[in-house]
Amino acid sequence: MSDLKTKELADGEDRRLKRRQGLLQAGAVLQDRYQVVDTLGVGGFSSVYKARDMHFPAVTRLCAVKEMVHLNRDPKVREMATTSFEREASILATLDHAAVPDVFDFFTESDRSYLVLEYIHGQDLEAILSEQSVYFPPDKVVDWMLQLCDVLEYLHRHEPNPVIFRDLKPSNVMLDRHGRVRLIDFNIAKVFQTGLKGTMIGTEGYSPPEQYRGEASPAGDIYALGATFHHLLTRQDPRTEPPFSFDERPIRNVNPDVPKSLESIIERCLSYSPSDRYQKVSELRQALLALGSGSNGLGPALDAGFAPPMTDGRTAEPFRPVTTKHSSSTQVQRVSPLWRFRCEDEIRSTPAISDDVIYVGAYDNNLYALGADKGTFIWKYPSSDGIASSPHIYQDSIFVGSADGYLYSLQKGSGRLNWRFETGGPVYSSPRADFEHVFFGSDDGNFYAISASTGRKVWQASAHGTVRSTPCVGDDRIYFGTEGGYVFCLDLSGKIKWQFQAKRSITSSPTLAEDMVFIGSMDSTVYAVDANSGWALWRFRTRRPIVSTPAVDKDAVYIGSSDGNLYALDIYSGRQLWFFETEGQINSSPAVFQKAVYFGSTDGNIYSLDTKRGKLRWQFQTNGVVVGSPLVANGVVYIGSCDHHFYALPT
Repeated sequence: MSDLKTKELADGEDRRLKRRQGLLQAGAVLQDRYQVVDTLGVGGFSSVYKARDMHFPAVTRLCAVKEMVHLNRDPKVREMATTSFEREASILATLDHAAVPDVFDFFTESDRSYLVLEYIHGQDLEAILSEQSVYFPPDKVVDWMLQLCDVLEYLHRHEPNPVIFRDLKPSNVMLDRHGRVRLIDFNIAKVFQTGLKGTMIGTEGYSPPEQYRGEASPAGDIYALGATFHHLLTRQDPRTEPPFSFDERPIRNVNPDVPKSLESIIERCLSYSPSDRYQKVSELRQALLALGSGSNGLGPALDAGFAPPMTDGRTAEPFRPVTTKHSSSTQVQRVSPLWRFRCEDEIRSTPAISDDVIYVGAYDNNLYALGADKGTFIWKYPSSDGIASSPHIYQDSIFVGSADGYLYSLQKGSGRLNWRFETGGPVYSSPRADFEHVFFGSDDGNFYAISASTGRKVWQASAHGTVRSTPCVGDDRIYFGTEGGYVFCLDLSGKIKWQFQAKRSITSSPTLAEDMVFIGSMDSTVYAVDANSGWALWRFRTRRPIVSTPAVDKDAVYIGSSDGNLYALDIYSGRQLWFFETEGQINSSPAVFQKAVYFGSTDGNIYSLDTKRGKLRWQFQTNGVVVGSPLVANGVVYIGSCDHHFYALPT
């Protein structure tokens, strides 16, 4: 029989099978708009098609069409399937996160309901796993875990009600063509209500023990995440193993390349009792970010400025100036502080100065005003939670955000409250004021413009996720990053001019120079983006995530990375000019002053390098990690440390 005849018979059999299953044929058109191109998958209650949106005839705009047929003879089963399908549509319509597919349409035709979704170009992790015979690199797995933590944390904190995914597994996690994680198939996701039970639902092997009892909670998603990555690291499918037997199958027994620290994190996720697991996804995320460096390429990636302060009752040791040596073993110049001021908790923000007064926030909830010459205490203003936001001075007011969810406006001279503005989440973004407005972001997922004089909201814009980046205000535009991985450019009315998407969250703040926006990302990349169009001009890759904000001076960009290096890059090409290695992460944002660059490191040191070749001028050791950023003014470097001290050092 000829190959052509064989193919014709096979195609005919495929068409007959689809007809028996009630599947739509290629070319079928729904709502006079969505033309079916292919069948992507068939499940127990629904089918998914790749379709073309015919409202865009000049381009091929693809979408995914999920179909549910209401034909089951059992009315209870039919009702359950219909409710599940409508729940998925309702939940997805309220979500706004880069890892969640967008919803375009929802409609019913005859005995079928349809949900039209964003089409994702990529493969799910189960398909990728089946195509290779080697283990995934641990650092790649950690990257995927962190991305899933981002979206699960968003779902669990969703307002007005948290959303529990309930079916996390490799086949429901896709990697798009940019390498970003996308979460698919929300058909059994549940709006979480404490204390309520329901039907056991999920996938055997990945679902936690309590889900078999009809209990759904954030801890269940954490268990499923652990089961998913146990599978990816060991290639042992939990659906073929005895239930809840992960403790009998340690990861390193089959894959010794996995660090013990990563194995321990996954084992805790897989604890039988929910109380023994991480209680929040943010705790899991923090554990992953804190993984120690090693030969496997896993390094620490502390989320600068936003890790919680010490809570174990420790106090900073008495200050002792220390002379240390750089890794090249050359003797380092010794410097002594001009003065130091002790707060009651860690200092992770950048100070501001005006009229010889220094303003700095601390995790002890206070904004301090200190004399710039001797560090004399002038006043302090208490918020009701830690201050990691950096203060900003505009006219006669100081603006600062707090983890209590408020932006505060204080009188510069007395520290008295002018007004405060409440958001729906902690404010770690540092405000910037211009054009009589204050611009800042919040963990509630919004970016705000507030009247600088009255504190009244002028406008707010949805940012697709938490905003901890500090905005950069240009002549007529505002730039900022989000934890959802976007860089936004807005005009002064709040209208989006363009948006640029990185592969991971952006805590780094944008810097504007030469009609370019420079910014770092947790995807370990420094981006230069055209300020007018949002097009990427160049990229520079470091070895670990970036939360440091770039500093631009003349023809160079200076930025730190959690790989421990400070990089100097050519402003126009992104070519590396030099790098300087420390013994910790550099989450601090550098400051440049008179041919020298200053910054802190989690190795506890504050460094000064010459800008030409990155040669060490001096370093000063504190008794805690330094994630705060320096301010250089009048020949003095002002910077705080997690040892609870604020330092004034000579340049």
